[in-house]
Amino acid sequence: MSVKIQSVAKALPAYTRPTSEIMPYLDLWLAGQEERFVKKVKKIFENAAVDQRYSIMNAEEVFNNTSFEEKNNIYIRECTELGKKCLQGALEKAGLKGEEIDYIITVSCTGFMIPSMDAYLINALQLRQDIVRLPVTEMGCAAGVSGMIYAYQFLKANPGKRAAVVAVESPTATFQHNDYSMANIVSAAIFGDGAACVILSSHEDDKGPAIVGAEMYHFYEATHLMGFHLSNTGLQMVLDIAVPEQIASHFSDIIYPFLERNGTTMEAVNQLIFHPGGRKIIQTVEEIFSGSGKNIDDTKEVLRLYGNMSSATVLYVLERILDKAIPPGDKGLMLSFGPGFSAQRILLQW
Repeated sequence: MSVKIQSVAKALPAYTRPTSEIMPYLDLWLAGQEERFVKKVKKIFENAAVDQRYSIMNAEEVFNNTSFEEKNNIYIRECTELGKKCLQGALEKAGLKGEEIDYIITVSCTGFMIPSMDAYLINALQLRQDIVRLPVTEMGCAAGVSGMIYAYQFLKANPGKRAAVVAVESPTATFQHNDYSMANIVSAAIFGDGAACVILSSHEDDKGPAIVGAEMYHFYEATHLMGFHLSNTGLQMVLDIAVPEQIASHFSDIIYPFLERNGTTMEAVNQLIFHPGGRKIIQTVEEIFSGSGKNIDDTKEVLRLYGNMSSATVLYVLERILDKAIPPGDKGLMLSFGPGFSAQRILLQW
């Protein structure tokens, strides 16, 4: 019995702007700041390798000093709709009905809602009344792969079942109007909003690439590198400049022993499905693979078209790969990083 990926579908919010059209809003937000600082902030946006981004709010709402409650209410309303849309899309791609899902995992770290999103999706799509729910709320950018790992473990233990992992994020809802720190500015420059759903199956006859192995890797003494500080004005980004360096220093330990334990090598992996954390992280990974003939072009293209959508982003890369004609026998490596600090890995085989 193997666990396979049946389908992936994305959903995007209604509001979108190219980075060039965000600059006037930066001028308003940065009014009164030193000219040198304003130029530095604009340069960060221009060099973020993000051409376009989407948001659950219009630009005026993002840059206005709205309250945490107001933004979180928008998050609840809009993200629930995005979750419904991407789950419906994934079901349609797989040729399934809602009642054929046995396990639902909802992933988000950019807002709060109790009941969690899965409860609303059960009602909206009339999912099974005995469906098993798991909301994953505090694993950040890594949680798209984390959710798939949880689904994989469930399906390995339960043949003939299916699971849906729904990742919905709105980093723009966490923008801090009165915070001029580099963490808040870099976050605003690289992040965007989006949602994606992946359906996995342990039904013998279902098609799709099989998960060969799945593991997590945790960095010691690295909780300070990434996360959110819960302030009176909302979720305030924590983002240490040492993140790319830390990834580079652990990369060999993250990748090669994992592949070896699963009976393969990096040379045998043709499909790289990496979370696009940002331009510097992409550059770090590309430098590691320089000269090996590998590329992360799909990762770069997702960052360019949508920005970093936290947990949902790696699923956008996965969808691009699944839409290609991948030859049987090809192997793929999924990799994402997130608060903790941790790396999540999945090995696929077509």
